[in-house]
Amino acid sequence: MNIRCIAIDDEPMALEKLTNYIEKIPYLELVAACTCPCEAMQVMSENKIDALFIDISMPDINGMDFVKALPDPPAVVFITAY
Repeated sequence: MNIRCIAIDDEPMALEKLTNYIEKIPYLELVAACTCPCEAMQVMSENKIDALFIDISMPDINGMDFVKALPDPPAVVFITAY
């Protein structure tokens, strides 16, 4: 059984690096790589997601606030460059 996940980071290089790591793990299925929480919300409304890899520091809404706003959040891994 694969863990269906989303990667969310506003920095393109960080997002690319994160998606490369996820794709190397056989039991993780990357459903989407999103550059903003709004994009991720759309993906989550259309797909079953088991885990989020999300940057804490993003413009508009930070990762922690985004996760707090989810009615039934999946497993979460917070990432940050700081």
